Amino acid sequence: MDTTGPDELERCVTSAAGALRAAGGLDWSLPAAGLDWSCRDTAVHLAGDLTGFAAQLAGRARDRYLPLTVGAAPGTPPDGLVDLVEAGGRLLVAAVRAARPQDRAWHPAGLADPGAFAAMGAAELLLHTHDVLTGLGRVGHPRDRDAAAVLDRLFPHAPRSAAAGPWASLLAATGRADVPGVPRQRVWRWYNDAVRGEGVALCAIGPRSAEDLLAGGTGGFAWTPDGPGEQVRTTAARVLRTPYRSAGGAAGRPAGRPAYAVVRLSDHLAVGSIGPRSAPDADADTDTDTDADGYASGDITLAPSARGEGLADRALAALRRSPPAG
Repeated sequence: MDTTGPDELERCVTSAAGALRAAGGLDWSLPAAGLDWSCRDTAVHLAGDLTGFAAQLAGRARDRYLPLTVGAAPGTPPDGLVDLVEAGGRLLVAAVRAARPQDRAWHPAGLADPGAFAAMGAAELLLHTHDVLTGLGRVGHPRDRDAAAVLDRLFPHAPRSAAAGPWASLLAATGRADVPGVPRQRVWRWYNDAVRGEGVALCAIGPRSAEDLLAGGTGGFAWTPDGPGEQVRTTAARVLRTPYRSAGGAAGRPAGRPAYAVVRLSDHLAVGSIGPRSAPDADADTDTDTDADGYASGDITLAPSARGEGLADRALAALRRSPPAG
């Protein structure tokens, strides 16, 4: 697995800042590609994300965003905006270097360790530099090596295109590009704390994903051809009935145990769901009746094409090894 640590993040900071400075003479009031922001506003947003990540990790904020706002003085030229981006990136590099492996801090995509913050920072740099440069009519900063590490750490549920490469796969996973064989997601997120097991990853189904599933969408996952089934959408309905602890102005963690999409790592396709306290289903894949932190085999439903592979056992085993939710 590729990893993103402080050295890799520092490389991303240097590369992104260099690419953005090379476009400093262009009109940054133009809209960034695919966003509702101008290129200028996108750069300020990027600087804010990087600085905010550094503050979250350094402050060990556990349940909400710290009350921090990053802005740019009116009339700041593009070079000054890049200075802000570079400074925020280097602050995050320093915070990641100083953090202990066991340190965690809050983010809407799940409690994040130092490696997750490094990967999130790299993702923001890669994607928003692409957005700005594409909006300015420049080539959008392809970075296969760094994109591969971001995919491995944050996107276990995103299929890869061997032909197009990791960079194109990351753009597809974040709704930015159409790549043959890789679904372009209209609802997407990354996962800081996916539960990983042998050949499987369990990705929490949050309210936004649940709403999309109930509306007939994918919930931000790429599914097997026979998914998501009706039982998956029933799981999504339960998610929307679950109280969520509010944090930082957004829905935080569920008050009870979360529901998960079950992702098969051999092809990064979602193959079913697991949710606590559901009624056992006659069509579910019930390879085992072993409980795992309150989950049982009757709580797992898998698409017919994914049954018989032992995925239910592997999902329950991963839950047994994972820390309690929340």
